[in-house]
This record gives sequence, structure tokens and C-alpha cells, in this order.
Amino acid sequence: MQFISTRGQAPPASFSDALLAGLAPDGGLYLPQSWPQFTPAEIAAFKGARYQDVAFQILSRFTQGSFSDAELRDAVEAAYAKFDASEIAPLVEIGEGRYLLELFHGPTLAFKDVALQVLGQLFSRALARRGGRATIVAATSGDTGSAAIAALGGLPNIDVFVMHPRGRISDVQRLQMTTCAHANVHNIALEGSFDDAQGIVKALFADAPFASTISMTAVNSINFARIAAQCVYYFTATAQLGQPASFVVPTGNFGDIFAGEAAMRMGLGVARLVIATNANDILARALNDGVYASGTNHATLSPSMDIQVASNFERALFEASGRDADWTAPAMSDFARTRKLELPASVLAELRARYSAFASSDEQTRAAIGAVYKQTGRIIDPHTAVGVAAAMKMAPLRSQKPSAPVVILSTAHPAKFPQAVKEAIGTAPPEPARLAGLKNLPERMEILANDPALIKRFIFSRLAP
Repeated sequence: MQFISTRGQAPPASFSDALLAGLAPDGGLYLPQSWPQFTPAEIAAFKGARYQDVAFQILSRFTQGSFSDAELRDAVEAAYAKFDASEIAPLVEIGEGRYLLELFHGPTLAFKDVALQVLGQLFSRALARRGGRATIVAATSGDTGSAAIAALGGLPNIDVFVMHPRGRISDVQRLQMTTCAHANVHNIALEGSFDDAQGIVKALFADAPFASTISMTAVNSINFARIAAQCVYYFTATAQLGQPASFVVPTGNFGDIFAGEAAMRMGLGVARLVIATNANDILARALNDGVYASGTNHATLSPSMDIQVASNFERALFEASGRDADWTAPAMSDFARTRKLELPASVLAELRARYSAFASSDEQTRAAIGAVYKQTGRIIDPHTAVGVAAAMKMAPLRSQKPSAPVVILSTAHPAKFPQAVKEAIGTAPPEPARLAGLKNLPERMEILANDPALIKRFIFSRLAP
């Protein structure tokens, strides 16, 4: 299996090369040269199978030539050994034809664990084989950072630098990162937004001498291994339902929902992919208005989605353009310069054939938390609530059974956002054992200005022998 860049100027790479590189050398994002295919019979056979076995079957189509079957199976088993739910991604009915796909049963209680635990296992194996060290620099809107730390903290020959927007994530999200005691983990509280942090990561990658000197790589969803691992729960949920579903996905950086498109391109029947956003509605505006344009970054009750530049949207644009790198590369360059891209009619039509999009306010988010609690007694987090709010806006009306099952991706445990939950239902969610005592631990982080040169100096200072 070979991987190509969305911008067409990088040589094909193996899975392990793409894994360790993160971003393609031409600034593009890796995708498989051709999508592996699963037949309806193969997908139907996933029903009742262990999640780990389905993950192995799907991931093995991508890792051929980079990892042996034994290596991959060991990595997958190790990745999911620490999950609290044996199903890994259980499907829970909350109303007639409506379901939550619970993705928060991993070490940091967020959906990022589902992919990053796998990525960490594969990354350490690939790095041990290649030799040398790697420096991971990640921007996080709240959950990627803690999941990356949980997956990579303490591993040999790896340093992890995580930037989060200071004061714009929940206290629990911050503590899950900054209380890590591993010497190879370095936390930066950036004076800026997630988009600022993501921009710095891209600028550091673009500085080829710097990136090469520190052997820089990424574990954000720009790394295709994340997408590959996230495909799996679309397959398991569909197999369990026995029919195509509409998947409603709370999303900011577009990685989680693009994994649904990847599953479709691999043969999975999906009725609809529904983008659910908060007030940072760049994706909803792109789909509904035909203009991909960043705006002011708003702080909301769902901070992991407070993103105005969705990196993985480039992958969807590349596919929607018929894999036309000659269009994608200059389009992304123009967007980086002007922060605005008018989508060609043909590209927009392809996107709309697959996706719908809805944006919700904080008020609607609170209402969705309250509605689910009142109807089912189940407490959901504000990101999941953005998905529920989007599902409420879909036709037919929520009081009717939908024509296809509606699966809302439940992306985080409500205890990670106790204040938002309390605002909605008057009480904070119970604290799970994984969070017990977290606030009593010492924190380690550096508060830095939004300045790439300053971030470079900090990284060099921590890597110095």
C-alpha cells in the first residue's frame, strides 16, 4: 500500500513512512493511492465480532508492507487493553431509530483515544525499527493532547510537545495534560486560539531545516493513521444495525467525519454524513454557502470544536475534485494566504452529495443536553450535544422514526465538562474513577506567546542534552 499527497508534489510513501512523517513534505496530507475495498458480505460478517478483530482486518489493508500481521495484531490488542468498555465503541439507543455511538471509554475519556492508542503502538514499533528519535509537536483544542500524552508518555526515543490555547479548554482537559509526570512530555499553554496553535505547527513543518533537525512529526488528525483507525467504528456500528445509517458527527478539524467518508470509499453503505458544528461554523458555511472562509474564533461550551480552519477538509476537497492535485495545491495555498476559498460548483456538488451540515449555538447545546437527560436519564457532554442538536434539525421531525437509523457520535465523557453540564441540567455529572484525584496533582506547563520563533526556542531548550 502506497500513500500520496493531496498536493501532488511528494513521492509515494509507505504506511510507516506516512505514519512517522505526519505531514507530506509538500505540505499536503497523505491518502492511500487507492482505497481498499470491502464487500457487503465482509462487512456483514463484522456483526458480533470483537472490535479488535474488525480493527485488525481494516487496518491490515493499509499497513501491508510496513507491519506484519503479528505486529499489527499485537499493536491493536495492546491499544484497546485499557478501555473500560469491552465493546470499545458501544452503540446505545436513545430513541426510536436514534443512537449514541459512545467513543469515550478509553484512558482519557474522549474519542481521540480510539485512534491515538493504536497510533502510539504503531509509532513506537516503527521508530524502534528505523532507529533515532522523533519529536512530536501537536496542537490541541482539548482532547488530542491528553490522548497523545496517554499514548506516548514515557516511551523511549520520543519527545512530545503539546500546545493548547490558554484558558480555552476545560479544567479537566488541561489537568489531563499538565499533570503528566513523564519527562518526555512538554506542555505549552499558548496565548491564542487553537487555530493559532495549529498555524504554528504548520509553520514549524514548513521550516524544513528545523523540522529535519528535530525529526519532527505529528499525531494530529493530519496523520493518516488517525483516519484509518477511526474508520473502524463506522463499520462496527453499521454492521450492528444491519443497514446503512446517517452518522451525525460533532467536528472541528474534520478528521472524525472524514473517516466516515473513507469508510464509504472502502465500500461501507452510509445514508448520510452530517457535520455538526458550534458557533465556529466554517464547515457548515462551506457546505451551505459554497465558500470556505475562516472567521473569528469563538469560545463556546464545546471547546474541542472551537476551530476555524479544519485541516482535514483538504482531504475531502481533494477527493471531491476527482483527486485533482493541480487544483487542490493552489487552492490550499490561496486559502492559507486569503483565508477564503470559493468552492467550484463541481466540487461543491460532490461534497453535498455526501454531507449535510448544521451549526448550533450554546443555547441549543444546553437544550440538547437537557432534552436527552429528560427523555433518557443519560448525561451527555456538550460536544455530543452539538451532534444531538444537529440531529434534531434533520428531517423527518425528531418525534418521528427516521427513514434510516441516526447515529450520533458521542465524543467525550460528560465529566470532562462539568460546568457546561451543570448549566444545562442543574447538576454536575458523577466523576469517573479515571479522574479521581486529578486536581490534587502538580501541574507542569509553560505559558508562551503566539510566536513561532519563541516556540522553536522552547523546543530546542527542552531537547538539548
